[in-house]
Amino acid sequence: MNELVSIITPLFNSEKHLEETIQSVQKQTHTNWEWNIVDDCSTDGSIKLIERFAEKDNRIHVWKNSKNSGAAFSRNVALEKSKGRFIAYIDSDDLWDPDKLSRQLQFMQINRLGFTCASYRVISEDGTDLKKVIRMRKQSNYKDFLMNNLLQTVGIMVDLKFVPKAVCVMPDIRRRQDAATWLQILKSGNDCFGMQAPLASYRRTAGSLSSNKFKAISGVWNLYRNIESLSLPFSIYCFARYAMLAVWKRMYPEKNS
Repeated sequence: MNELVSIITPLFNSEKHLEETIQSVQKQTHTNWEWNIVDDCSTDGSIKLIERFAEKDNRIHVWKNSKNSGAAFSRNVALEKSKGRFIAYIDSDDLWDPDKLSRQLQFMQINRLGFTCASYRVISEDGTDLKKVIRMRKQSNYKDFLMNNLLQTVGIMVDLKFVPKAVCVMPDIRRRQDAATWLQILKSGNDCFGMQAPLASYRRTAGSLSSNKFKAISGVWNLYRNIESLSLPFSIYCFARYAMLAVWKRMYPEKNS
């Protein structure tokens, strides 16, 4: 099971947490990976930091956009450069457990699965464990995801033997491009199979809270109506479910986690 995994990361002004993310990837027990990182015109020390690590680890490849183009564009550049059969995603402030890749690869290859997502913990901006684990459904199809959009980029892995690479190309939209991509994969006939064990940590930063609520709401509504072309009544229903789930994810810690 020593398949090459291509890891995709868009980078923009992430100097504060980037080194911790890098270390979590380098500590993977599955070592056959390449990491395609695309810098989207960062203005802090992110690019110098990642280039320093790339000089010492030839599995890390750094690319630079000529102008700020957004996460979708950056991920698509990284996807185009990817050579692995398996595609995994991690953002520049999130973390993986050391056995994340090895366990997910084993899960996918034993069960012949094309699309999976590991459960994940939620941590604060300073890395404090918020005692919240988001557990994946055992299996989700297109409609399930519209109703229960729990999939998170940090837990996703795709096997290109089953999912066409073209289906993984993200729509060039500024918000919810990841969700739109998971919907593309689901519509291609590949259900998403969830791993119950949390194998990653999603960092909840200040910028993802109150300051961007209106933009987040607009992005979700745009996804339903303009990207997926859902009817108005079904969009309202899905949006209500999304709102309730968002409240639950922020307010309630998981018991016995």
